[in-house]
Amino acid sequence: MFLDLIRRRNPALVTDAIALHQQGRIPANSYVIDLDTVRENARQLRAAGDRHKLSVFAMTKQMGRNPAFCRALREGGIEAAVAVDMECARVTRRAGLRIGNIGHLVQVPRAEADAAASLEPAYWTVFNDEKAAEAANATARRGRAQALLARIQAPGDLFYKGHEGGFDADAIVAVADRLDALPDARFAGIVTFPALLFDHAARKVLPTRNLGTLEAAADKLRAAGRRDLQINAPGTNSAVLFETLAAAGATQVEPGHGLTGTTALHIFEDLPERPAAVYLTEVSHHYGGKAYCFGGGLYIDPIFPAYDLKAVVAAEPTTAASSLLSVEIPPPEAIDNYGMIDVPAGRVVRPGDSVVFGFRIQAFVTRAYVVGVAGIGSGNPTPQGIFTALGAPASWPA
Repeated sequence: MFLDLIRRRNPALVTDAIALHQQGRIPANSYVIDLDTVRENARQLRAAGDRHKLSVFAMTKQMGRNPAFCRALREGGIEAAVAVDMECARVTRRAGLRIGNIGHLVQVPRAEADAAASLEPAYWTVFNDEKAAEAANATARRGRAQALLARIQAPGDLFYKGHEGGFDADAIVAVADRLDALPDARFAGIVTFPALLFDHAARKVLPTRNLGTLEAAADKLRAAGRRDLQINAPGTNSAVLFETLAAAGATQVEPGHGLTGTTALHIFEDLPERPAAVYLTEVSHHYGGKAYCFGGGLYIDPIFPAYDLKAVVAAEPTTAASSLLSVEIPPPEAIDNYGMIDVPAGRVVRPGDSVVFGFRIQAFVTRAYVVGVAGIGSGNPTPQGIFTALGAPASWPA
């Protein structure tokens, strides 16, 4: 769905990815990141955050916590990340980003509380009293106090399936008192997800009921005499949406796909962030009139309805409309060993040809490589290492 956007706003990413692949410098089954564009996107987001007094924590899971990607974020002014889980925290910290928020979306397992505390997160999100106590005790053992964010929820709030949980928002004043009573911990504020969500019918990003829950809870806390609250409001972040979040009282945002210009809103509006990632693979063989391309990272985000998936298929760098072919990929419950390319009569597709898709990428749930490339569009694109989808150096091509 993003391929037309990428061909229009960052065509060199497609052509340079094909060139590098044909030269044998990057592997098939790779998410290719335009690091220069990521750096500029980070600058846009950081500047908008500064204008609206918002702390900007990067969500890096969609790019596999890639070290070169993390470095580009730092160079663009975003110095801290939200760690979606402990592995995310470890890899992004090694990549040089501070941990701005840990425990949200995934709580820290009990046996890893000490490891989480050793990373010295600025904020630690907890869903219940038990997790708050674990966080407080772990940081106390290190001789430091921990700022805690309470994940809250109210009837009618929206959650993705499997993301549910949090304190009762109506009881937030009592929750804050209990967290403050823990040794070496303090209640710092509240968080929800998602605070904003793309509406397909309206083709706009709209506030969710959750954002109203944050506002109401913040009002209760202020009425109880609490000040300097941190209000974390992630979900579909772009620089153009920061004003809306700040007006609702948010103090923290956590852009993810905004960093690569691949939120759903980017399809319909030319936002400040440009698209900065593609999925590249190659043709393997033919069967039954179709060309089969290698998979491993054929991921279509379920936020989108079904659509005609297309890819650029070529042996030479191009973004021409004539290079676009329809591709069928296995359903989510199957293993994506291959995608099946429809080859029209008269069109020649050979094994080894490059295949480029535009996805709303979630690298960390795939088995793709992740490759950051500097100098896209400069005439000298240079890969900055080949990494696994979990941010570790890959043994490729050895």
